[in-house]
Order: sequence, then C-alpha cells, then structure tokens
Amino acid sequence: MQPRVVIAPVSASDGVELVAANLASIAVHEPWVYPCRDAASFHAYLARSDGDRSVGFIARELQGRRIIGVVNINEIVRGLFQSAYLGYYGMAGWQGQGLMREAVELVVLYAFDQLALHRLEANIQPGNAPSLALAKRLGFRHEGYSPRYLKIGGEWRDHERWAILSEDWRRRV
Repeated sequence: MQPRVVIAPVSASDGVELVAANLASIAVHEPWVYPCRDAASFHAYLARSDGDRSVGFIARELQGRRIIGVVNINEIVRGLFQSAYLGYYGMAGWQGQGLMREAVELVVLYAFDQLALHRLEANIQPGNAPSLALAKRLGFRHEGYSPRYLKIGGEWRDHERWAILSEDWRRRV
C-alpha cells in the first residue's frame, strides 16, 4: 500500500496551522484532549517536545500536506525502563480514513527503531471508542484500568491502560 501520511517533529513553523486545525477540531477533541489553541500554548508544547523527554510529531496527509493529526511520545524514561507514553489525536474531517493509523504506526516504529524504546503505553478514556479501536488494531494489549488517572479539561478522568512491547510490535509487522 502506498503511504498516505508523513510525520515530522513539531517545529515553530507548524504553529499557526496547528492552532487553526485544533480550533477547527474542538468538537472532535473534547472531552478527550485539549491541545494548544493559541500561540502561547503552542510554544509551551513546542518547548516540551525537546527530543529528550518528549517528541511531538505532526502528521500530514501526503498529497496536500494538511495536518491530519498529532502523535506524541511523552515522558521518555531511559535506563532499565526504556519506556514512554504514547498520545495521539486526529483532526476534524479526516476521521474514518485510516490516516491516523498510518501516522501512529510511523511513530511507534520511530519509538522502537530510532529511540530504541522497549515499551509504549497509551492511556485512553473508556468512552473514546475511536482511540481504543486504534490501539487494539495496532496490537496494543489492555493492561488495566486507572480511576481518576489524568486531569483533562479540568477534571480527573478514568483511563484504560494499553501497551505494546518492541518485540510484540516487530512480530506483527
């Protein structure tokens, strides 16, 4: 299958377009995620995506290069753990086309091949059916349930824990 998506680490030049795409996607994002919606929050996101503890990726559709989503590798821990958290969200108008699946696959491959991580964990709110389905399709394993796990949109929200190990990922591709 021909690739339809490209990913690249977030850069300062992505700011205006990413903020506009996030603003246009509020109905899709809430209550699951509250990404940057102004220049200040974009610059904070860019600063966090330092390539050491976190890497943020902008996913674009190949033909028109429009932003279709964001995939983040957060809280990278080295040493004996070699693990990180994976987060992702898509933009309005791109749902149901499999583009975010391609984008997340590319980032998971990057995490295991380029960053040499051993484990990725995705924490997903139980009502977020599209994100749960994506994690399942990619081979993530359900590991548990965490009540009031993350504060999102000003509220502590329950999450399901899903994870995949590098060796499990390599067996499926």
